[in-house]
Amino acid sequence: MSDKPETPEQPGTPGSEPGTPDKPRREQPRRRQARGERRIAQLLDAAASVFCASGYTAASTNAIAREAGVSPGTLYQFFPNKEAIAIELGGRLMHEMRQTYGAVFGRVDPATPLAETVGAAVDRFVAFNSEHPVFFALMKGPDTPGRIAEEHEALHATMVARIEELLSSYLTGRPAAEVTRTAHVCLGIHKAGLELALAHEGAERDAYVQEVKNVLIRYLEPLTCGHTPTPSP
Repeated sequence: MSDKPETPEQPGTPGSEPGTPDKPRREQPRRRQARGERRIAQLLDAAASVFCASGYTAASTNAIAREAGVSPGTLYQFFPNKEAIAIELGGRLMHEMRQTYGAVFGRVDPATPLAETVGAAVDRFVAFNSEHPVFFALMKGPDTPGRIAEEHEALHATMVARIEELLSSYLTGRPAAEVTRTAHVCLGIHKAGLELALAHEGAERDAYVQEVKNVLIRYLEPLTCGHTPTPSP
């Protein structure tokens, strides 16, 4: 059965409704816009649940609408298809991820031990992926929309560059090509370990996270020769 036409929840245009002393005209579009933004957030939350449970390929707009508790007609007022939902959701998640690695890969205090730096970075990314499991589901799906894949590749390249900056404080005197290679290996170890850790829960997940830290520390320690990081200029 097709959906009955519904009143759009999109923002209105200025002057579309008569104003009153208590409710000026300009407030009406703002309220409609706020309702629309809440509805979009509701749909994206529902999509995240469906993508995690079914995967992107098997998910459908009907399933997302059902999870959100709205009709498909309401969903189509905001998103034309499943791909558009995934792109919007992926874009927001990658923005949050950029904020996360911006906080992680900041300037290193010269007195910070390598183990502490590695542990803090791993913990931050594990926390992000635990809070947003759909990020991993979207990025690893075989049918991930091309735009998401492209943005993820750009994110990967930026993360490698930031890891290089962080490692340069520890790998003093090492050739730039070696630092770059080490950054790629660190990110590869982390991503593989993260996938393994996220497949478990509770204490078992914590144990796998610690193993990831151990691997990274044991890989990096011989390269650093026990040096503490040099101050950033």
